[in-house]
Amino acid sequence: MFMHCVVLGNHDYTGDALAQQSSAIRAVDSRWTSVNKSFIVDTGVAEFFLVDTVPFVQKYWNESKFDWRQVAPRDTYLSTLLTDLGDALSESNATWKIVVGHHTISSGCEHGNTTDLVAMLLPVLKTYGADMYINGHDHCLQRITSIDSPLEFITSGGGSKAWAGKFKQTSDKLEFIYDGQGFLSMQLTAAEASLAFYDVAGAVLHSWQLTKSTSTN
Repeated sequence: MFMHCVVLGNHDYTGDALAQQSSAIRAVDSRWTSVNKSFIVDTGVAEFFLVDTVPFVQKYWNESKFDWRQVAPRDTYLSTLLTDLGDALSESNATWKIVVGHHTISSGCEHGNTTDLVAMLLPVLKTYGADMYINGHDHCLQRITSIDSPLEFITSGGGSKAWAGKFKQTSDKLEFIYDGQGFLSMQLTAAEASLAFYDVAGAVLHSWQLTKSTSTN
């Protein structure tokens, strides 16, 4: 059964952020999994670590429209989140460790790098061997490879208004960027990850493979 694995973004945190975690949604559709702000989906060959990135962004805490119930105080929330994530990544036996969050870490599109995530979240991903970080937030498609680790930064934010024509510099290696609408697909085996970006008509824009020894955890 296909599952809806959702992490909250900055727009979801305005208004009633807790409503989107309500068990009443699961009563309507059992595929809805966003009952916690951060959670893990274990598929066997891969583990997906869905991370609540909104509280990391310091500037949001100065805006009254954000709903920080069950989050504040920020320092305690983030410390617990990062410790739990590090422990989970360290203990994972999955071939592929994929972290998912709303905000960018490394980006060449409009929003650019999220400095708070670079400072706090990125070291955990590198230390505990995450293979990919997948995000939205920037309304584009992009693939970036880390210059000092095997980590790949993948933006799949092409489901909303696009074509902003605004770009930023990133110190990592920009492999592909598309300032338009589209989506990402991924197929995973114990030896290979096959990924592709598509435009709205279903045409392949960019595809690539990542390989891994089957003996590697």
